Amino acid sequence: PNKKMENLVIPHFWRSVVFYGSTCEVPNEDNSEGYYAETTLAELVQDMLSHLNASPGSFELEVESITATLNEWVTTEETLQELVELIYTQSTSIPNFAYTGARLCNYLSQHLAISSSSRNFRHLLLQRCHTEYERRAEAVKGDEATQKNFHSFVLFLGELYLNLEVKGQTGRATVLLLGLKDLIDALLSNPVDGNIICAVKLLKLTGSVLDDDWKQSGKTYMDDVMSRLRNIQLDASCSRDVKAMLLNLLELKSSGWGRVGNSASAIEATPDNDPNYFMNEPTFYTADGVPFTAADPEYSEKYQEIVDRECYYPDFSEENGTEDCYDEDDGMDPEIEEAYEKFCLESERKRRQ
Repeated sequence: PNKKMENLVIPHFWRSVVFYGSTCEVPNEDNSEGYYAETTLAELVQDMLSHLNASPGSFELEVESITATLNEWVTTEETLQELVELIYTQSTSIPNFAYTGARLCNYLSQHLAISSSSRNFRHLLLQRCHTEYERRAEAVKGDEATQKNFHSFVLFLGELYLNLEVKGQTGRATVLLLGLKDLIDALLSNPVDGNIICAVKLLKLTGSVLDDDWKQSGKTYMDDVMSRLRNIQLDASCSRDVKAMLLNLLELKSSGWGRVGNSASAIEATPDNDPNYFMNEPTFYTADGVPFTAADPEYSEKYQEIVDRECYYPDFSEENGTEDCYDEDDGMDPEIEEAYEKFCLESERKRRQ
């Protein structure tokens, strides 16, 4: 087609695309003539988020170009609402994407061109989160799928609290601080294993920050939460593994959240600059025995190498009893599966020494 192209900065990883205002046309795979098919905003956002999920270390390099492209597409309140829903859905459904999703939300809330006093990206995002927040009492007692979706929302909100900056303020969003307290209360009101695991994960993620922020506002919420968890750990009919997780969390709190010297400032304790943020993440090893964690900028690539290596060396899996390590039907909860995977990888490292 003989049309004038817009001057856009296109991130290098996307398919070859041609932008015309708020439409995007992508050549068919067979390279036939008269071959352009329109691409939707949903497909474009899916491509962006899939790339960030596969290469989280590229966030700083790509986010400006991503925002520039979205500014060409998102020009009405309707498309802004659609964008918020797309990012929220992906951030609460793609495994381990909540942190990157929250960082993206923070950047877009400050750099998307379309904005009004009451209908900007940040406002619509918090409004969407509030809708899910209002369902908390029913969600913690719902079926397995309902609880799983709610747990994903809780962890995403925790990441938002750590990452979403508030213009004109030195601290974090107070509304999220209060909301997280209510969500923890809801989870502990029905102390089944799934709800407890979610509460533990949230507190491992945000505990040190919540503790300090609550104390600064004169609240003793964290002491109350720990008291409830201690009672659950001692009295509730939760599984042995969940009891162990609770004990680990209680010990972490007693040690000052694992901070070196217990001197870290809560306001500075963000995933970007807190050396303790990844302290509870598992340690993996490359083929050369070099350790790495999720804090490593090349984490995604190194982890994929491990997965590929297990595919190419089936004898290793059989020899070390890991042939079912990635079986989706093995019934292991995420924490146990993570610990077991770490054990398998450490066994490989020792075998290679």
